[in-house]
Amino acid sequence: MTDARTPRAANIFDVARLAGVSHQTVSRVLNDMPNVRPATRERVEKAIAQLRYSPSPAARALVTRRTRTIGLITPGTVQFGPTSVATHFNFAARSERYNVDAISSPESDVVAVRAAIDGLLRQRVDAIVLIVVDLDVLAAVQGLELDIPLVAVAATSRPHPQLVAIDQYRGARSAVRHLAESGHRRIHHIAGPARNPDAAERVRGWRDELVARRLDIPPLTYGDWSAASGFGIAIESDIAPGDGIFVGNDHMAIGVLSALRERGLRVPEDVGIVGFDNVPEAAFLYPALTTVEQDFPALGALIMQKVLLVVEQPDVVTEATPLPTRLIVRQSSVSDG
Repeated sequence: MTDARTPRAANIFDVARLAGVSHQTVSRVLNDMPNVRPATRERVEKAIAQLRYSPSPAARALVTRRTRTIGLITPGTVQFGPTSVATHFNFAARSERYNVDAISSPESDVVAVRAAIDGLLRQRVDAIVLIVVDLDVLAAVQGLELDIPLVAVAATSRPHPQLVAIDQYRGARSAVRHLAESGHRRIHHIAGPARNPDAAERVRGWRDELVARRLDIPPLTYGDWSAASGFGIAIESDIAPGDGIFVGNDHMAIGVLSALRERGLRVPEDVGIVGFDNVPEAAFLYPALTTVEQDFPALGALIMQKVLLVVEQPDVVTEATPLPTRLIVRQSSVSDG
């Protein structure tokens, strides 16, 4: 009796047996990953051709456990920095043909961030990127053991293979150095929230530069990144002619400019100001704002490079060097007189 059944289509395990390799090696060849020896790759490709093996996308995802989707957890805020990071990471992921599933979570709620991670794990993403704006959240996620890689975007004084960042510390030192070299001997700092990793690194840079120059350290004040908080702090402060102010971000600096104007202090003739971020409005303020520029497009690309590395070569442990900042000198810190 003749068996008229349709021959079974070859699967990845058939290819592996014929080539004499593991199915994981076949998967690496199918995904064009670099860590396969040329001779092995040739054997696998010959087996694929001989068996006429053609995996469906669904089968490939099942075997490789990869969906080409990255989970992104963003803080529940519209602040310039985190929003810019998320935007440029999306651009970088798209250029590598990855999809991004984004979830917003309360910025300082550790429980909510863990719930967001659990939700993304259920969606079988290949990796998770977390934009961190709270030190408690950073400590919590660094202690997690997950089945997939997690990349955190946060500045810290202690490098870690899990982290990617812009060098907030050296950016802050460059701001204070510029004010000191412009003749200001008393340099205030209006910082961002105390629990924010970037703000903490800017505070550290401000203080270390003053210590290195043997300048007095004025009392530190904390804002909330908003122009209103910058205005409120500056209107009540003991800022006096001859002082300099390093402001934790450009939006708070906008409030500081307004407060000093209301107090009758001229910028830069009486007080020099440097902000941080280089928001689009900075060049069009009066006076135009000197600021420390963060390269958010480069950061987005660096995050994606880190994701690709930890997904495709999980056994390779490397620390990403923080990206440099750039001081943009404008009229708010340089007096013609």
